[in-house]
Amino acid sequence: MNLPIFVQSKDAIIAQSLIDEMGMLASVEANERAHKYRDLGNYILFARWRQIERLIIILSNKVTFGTIH
Repeated sequence: MNLPIFVQSKDAIIAQSLIDEMGMLASVEANERAHKYRDLGNYILFARWRQIERLIIILSNKVTFGTIH
């Protein structure tokens, strides 16, 4: 799994609100938004929504990834 390299605080808020609204389908929604922007040729928003998708997967998982401080 590719972990997010850089996530802005507003992206974390978006990810959590998608989880709250859509539950298990939140990552699917983020993926669809990413591909919408890719199809429009906006690769910056495509990459951002892919990162949000990965963040949703991490936040939804019961297992901790990486180092715990």
